Amino acid sequence: MIVTQEYLEVETEALTLVKNIMESKIGIDYCLAKVTLKEDTIAQQKIHAFNKAKSAFEAIEAYGKYAPDYKELNREVRRLKREMDTDEAVYRYRLLETDLQTILDEISLTLAKAVSDTIKVPAGNPFFTTGKSGCSSGGSCGCG
Repeated sequence: MIVTQEYLEVETEALTLVKNIMESKIGIDYCLAKVTLKEDTIAQQKIHAFNKAKSAFEAIEAYGKYAPDYKELNREVRRLKREMDTDEAVYRYRLLETDLQTILDEISLTLAKAVSDTIKVPAGNPFFTTGKSGCSSGGSCGCG
Protein backbone atom coordinates (compact mmCIF):
# COMPACT_ATOMS: atom_id res chain seq x y z
CA MET A 1 0.00 0.00 0.00
CA ILE A 2 1.29 3.40 -0.92
CA VAL A 3 0.88 5.95 1.85
CA THR A 4 -0.46 9.22 0.52
CA GLN A 5 -1.56 12.46 2.10
CA GLU A 6 -5.17 11.37 1.62
CA TYR A 7 -4.49 8.10 3.46
CA LEU A 8 -2.88 10.01 6.36
CA GLU A 9 -5.90 12.32 6.58
CA VAL A 10 -8.28 9.35 6.72
CA GLU A 11 -6.12 7.74 9.41
CA THR A 12 -6.13 10.99 11.41
CA GLU A 13 -9.93 11.15 11.18
CA ALA A 14 -10.16 7.51 12.31
CA LEU A 15 -7.96 8.22 15.32
CA THR A 16 -10.13 11.24 16.15
CA LEU A 17 -13.21 9.01 15.99
CA VAL A 18 -11.56 6.51 18.36
CA LYS A 19 -10.66 9.33 20.76
CA ASN A 20 -14.24 10.65 20.68
CA ILE A 21 -15.66 7.19 21.36
CA MET A 22 -13.31 6.59 24.28
CA GLU A 23 -14.10 10.03 25.73
CA SER A 24 -17.86 9.49 25.41
CA LYS A 25 -19.95 8.35 28.38
CA ILE A 26 -20.09 4.76 27.14
CA GLY A 27 -16.32 4.72 26.50
CA ILE A 28 -15.51 6.08 29.94
CA ASP A 29 -18.02 3.77 31.65
CA TYR A 30 -16.57 0.78 29.78
CA CYS A 31 -13.00 1.62 30.80
CA LEU A 32 -14.04 2.12 34.43
CA ALA A 33 -15.93 -1.19 34.44
CA LYS A 34 -12.89 -2.94 32.95
CA VAL A 35 -10.59 -1.55 35.66
CA THR A 36 -13.15 -2.33 38.37
CA LEU A 37 -13.44 -5.92 37.15
CA LYS A 38 -9.66 -6.32 37.02
CA GLU A 39 -9.29 -5.00 40.58
CA ASP A 40 -12.23 -6.96 42.05
CA THR A 41 -10.55 -9.92 43.77
CA ILE A 42 -13.79 -11.83 44.32
CA ALA A 43 -14.77 -11.50 40.66
CA GLN A 44 -11.27 -12.54 39.59
CA GLN A 45 -11.47 -15.61 41.85
CA LYS A 46 -14.78 -16.56 40.23
CA ILE A 47 -13.33 -16.08 36.74
CA HIS A 48 -10.25 -18.14 37.64
CA ALA A 49 -12.36 -20.94 39.18
CA PHE A 50 -14.58 -21.04 36.10
CA ASN A 51 -11.62 -21.13 33.68
CA LYS A 52 -9.94 -23.89 35.69
CA ALA A 53 -13.12 -26.02 35.74
CA LYS A 54 -13.73 -25.32 32.06
CA SER A 55 -10.22 -26.51 31.16
CA ALA A 56 -10.71 -29.69 33.19
CA PHE A 57 -14.02 -30.35 31.46
CA GLU A 58 -12.62 -29.63 27.99
CA ALA A 59 -9.92 -32.25 28.61
CA ILE A 60 -12.57 -34.99 28.87
CA GLU A 61 -15.37 -33.47 26.80
CA ALA A 62 -14.48 -35.40 23.64
CA TYR A 63 -15.19 -38.68 25.45
CA GLY A 64 -18.68 -37.56 26.41
CA LYS A 65 -20.66 -39.52 28.95
CA TYR A 66 -18.07 -42.31 28.88
CA ALA A 67 -15.47 -40.15 30.60
CA PRO A 68 -15.24 -40.46 34.37
CA ASP A 69 -16.88 -37.54 36.17
CA TYR A 70 -18.31 -36.13 32.92
CA LYS A 71 -21.67 -35.16 34.43
CA GLU A 72 -20.15 -33.81 37.62
CA LEU A 73 -17.59 -31.68 35.78
CA ASN A 74 -20.27 -30.43 33.36
CA ARG A 75 -22.51 -29.41 36.26
CA GLU A 76 -19.60 -27.76 38.04
CA VAL A 77 -18.70 -25.73 34.95
CA ARG A 78 -22.30 -24.58 34.55
CA ARG A 79 -22.56 -23.73 38.27
CA LEU A 80 -19.33 -21.72 38.22
CA LYS A 81 -20.37 -19.97 34.99
CA ARG A 82 -23.67 -18.94 36.56
CA GLU A 83 -21.82 -17.76 39.67
CA MET A 84 -19.37 -15.75 37.56
CA ASP A 85 -22.08 -14.28 35.33
CA THR A 86 -24.15 -13.09 38.30
CA ASP A 87 -21.22 -11.26 39.87
CA GLU A 88 -21.99 -7.53 39.79
CA ALA A 89 -18.61 -6.48 38.35
CA VAL A 90 -18.71 -9.14 35.62
CA TYR A 91 -22.32 -8.33 34.77
CA ARG A 92 -21.68 -4.57 34.52
CA TYR A 93 -18.56 -5.08 32.41
CA ARG A 94 -20.34 -7.39 29.96
CA LEU A 95 -23.33 -5.07 29.70
CA LEU A 96 -21.13 -2.08 28.87
CA GLU A 97 -19.01 -4.19 26.53
CA THR A 98 -22.16 -5.15 24.60
CA ASP A 99 -23.33 -1.53 24.48
CA LEU A 100 -19.94 -0.39 23.15
CA GLN A 101 -19.90 -3.24 20.61
CA THR A 102 -23.33 -2.16 19.34
CA ILE A 103 -22.08 1.40 18.83
CA LEU A 104 -18.99 0.12 16.99
CA ASP A 105 -21.19 -2.10 14.80
CA GLU A 106 -23.41 0.87 13.93
CA ILE A 107 -20.38 3.04 13.09
CA SER A 108 -18.92 0.27 10.89
CA LEU A 109 -22.22 -0.09 9.07
CA THR A 110 -22.53 3.67 8.56
CA LEU A 111 -19.01 3.88 7.14
CA ALA A 112 -19.54 0.90 4.83
CA LYS A 113 -22.89 2.20 3.53
CA ALA A 114 -21.31 5.58 2.81
CA VAL A 115 -18.95 3.80 0.43
CA SER A 116 -21.30 1.19 -1.06
CA ASP A 117 -24.48 -0.71 -0.19
CA THR A 118 -22.85 -3.97 -1.27
CA ILE A 119 -20.07 -3.92 1.33
CA LYS A 120 -20.63 -6.57 3.95
CA VAL A 121 -20.09 -5.63 7.58
CA PRO A 122 -19.65 -8.44 10.06
CA ALA A 123 -21.13 -7.46 13.40
CA GLY A 124 -19.76 -8.53 16.76
CA ASN A 125 -23.30 -8.97 18.05
CA PRO A 126 -25.25 -11.86 16.48
CA PHE A 127 -28.50 -9.98 17.14
CA PHE A 128 -27.32 -6.89 15.23
CA THR A 129 -29.49 -7.25 12.14
CA THR A 130 -29.38 -3.86 10.48
CA GLY A 131 -26.35 -4.74 8.37
CA LYS A 132 -25.96 -7.14 5.48
CA SER A 133 -23.50 -9.96 5.63
CA GLY A 134 -23.74 -12.88 3.31
CA CYS A 135 -22.10 -14.95 0.64
CA SER A 136 -22.98 -12.76 -2.39
CA SER A 137 -24.08 -15.81 -4.36
CA GLY A 138 -27.70 -14.70 -4.66
CA GLY A 139 -28.86 -17.93 -3.08
CA SER A 140 -31.43 -18.58 -0.42
CA CYS A 141 -29.52 -16.70 2.25
CA GLY A 142 -30.88 -13.49 0.74
CA CYS A 143 -27.57 -11.71 0.63
CA GLY A 144 -27.29 -11.33 -3.12
